[in-house]
Amino acid sequence: MKIKHLTLIFIIALCSCKSVQQINQQNVDDAISKNAVQLLNDKRFHSVSIAVLKDGKSTIKHFGELTIGKGNKPNDSTLYELASVTKTFTGYMAAKAILDKKINLNDDIRIYLNEGYPNLEFEGEPIRIKHLITHTSGFPNFPPKGENKDAFFEGLKLIKIESKPGEVYSYSNTAPEVTAYILEKVYQKSYEKLVDEFILKPNKMNQTKFSLNDNDKKRLVKGYNDQNKLMPNFTKTLWGGIAGLHSTPSDLVKYMKLQLDKSNPIVTESHRKLHKEASDFWESYHWYIIENSDKLIYRHHGGIYGMQNWLVIYPKQNIGIFIITNTSFNETGEILEKVVDKLFEDIN
Repeated sequence: MKIKHLTLIFIIALCSCKSVQQINQQNVDDAISKNAVQLLNDKRFHSVSIAVLKDGKSTIKHFGELTIGKGNKPNDSTLYELASVTKTFTGYMAAKAILDKKINLNDDIRIYLNEGYPNLEFEGEPIRIKHLITHTSGFPNFPPKGENKDAFFEGLKLIKIESKPGEVYSYSNTAPEVTAYILEKVYQKSYEKLVDEFILKPNKMNQTKFSLNDNDKKRLVKGYNDQNKLMPNFTKTLWGGIAGLHSTPSDLVKYMKLQLDKSNPIVTESHRKLHKEASDFWESYHWYIIENSDKLIYRHHGGIYGMQNWLVIYPKQNIGIFIITNTSFNETGEILEKVVDKLFEDIN
């Protein structure tokens, strides 16, 4: 009689556990659908893909149409441009180089350049590695010359640093390319190979790549501006430290798993707070960190000619959210950010 009683309790507990899991999954599904539908009510948006990773379980859903009037909904193998979310890969590689003792955060970047560049300092204070990865170097947003690598280095000679490095945050697409070049030099491998060897292959991100073959190009999303005009895809001409990676929502789930892996020392280092911007806002290795008594968030936005996305990590809740749309205009990033915030509230 006692054994039958214990068996009954076990069965009830098992069923209850399964029921809770089903309810939680349904909650995630419903939250994604609700927020996606609300987003697409804004007719400037045509499609959206959302991936949620919660407690190790992933949910990916797709909505809308990639081509206006075609009804071709995105899917798990749809290839998107990650744009500036590529910078988080640069940050990860920089963190690895720090742990490998290939570079030091306080290194003067000029020790890795082929010329002296006396202009890359302010009142005797040089630009250091830590300034490159926190957007505090004083470099301009875009390089003075960016048509190829040789021109890039010539353009560096034209830059005038107007504030002490490390003091003023100013978003720069110049600095991460310098970082990627330095990584190539210290590892004696191309930046593309470094990302593939140390991030993509270990995490089985087989659909994430810089260079596309003919089949990949057929899967690559074409995006629109707010006037429904098709926009060109980005063409990488430099190292790829700022942008150039293409990926799928399913591969981004794998990347979110990596970013939530507290046992990975490179992840831990890459999330280290390096520059305080406000009372609850820091820059780390190309992650923006929001932390106060209520929350801890790592996030980065990506925007290119015809698509925008957000990648947001909530380590305390073991949640990651990735959202991407094939529309790009001035308010897109802000709109998507609000969708992510609301989605997190709905599933947490």
